[in-house]
Amino acid sequence: MAELTNIPGSSSVIDRGFITYSNQAKIEMLGVKESTLREHGAVSRETAEEMATGAITHSLANFAISITGIAGPGTSGGKPEGRVCFGWSDAKLNCFSKVLDFGPIGRTSVRKKAVIHGLVIIKNALHF
Repeated sequence: MAELTNIPGSSSVIDRGFITYSNQAKIEMLGVKESTLREHGAVSRETAEEMATGAITHSLANFAISITGIAGPGTSGGKPEGRVCFGWSDAKLNCFSKVLDFGPIGRTSVRKKAVIHGLVIIKNALHF
């Protein structure tokens, strides 16, 4: 979010952001189903898609992107360090997702690569 809101005038196109680090926050703020988290985990295409559609339904946005991943150090729930799942949705709730494995490159590097890839998704989805 900071990469977008650092741009002067961004408030004319950005409605809001959600930081849903815990599973409970994902459930309460974005409507992610407990069953999705239980069956697929927080780091999954399914959760990323529900996060994106939840951001649309809980805002005035026409487009939303979600990112959930394991920046490290270490693995989680049998998923490798550096795995990041992206979800994005439009106002008609057409939803897409993608999983990338950046590898064990360190927490800061995983986060930076996730932000860059998220910006590419936004650019491509909005046809810039």
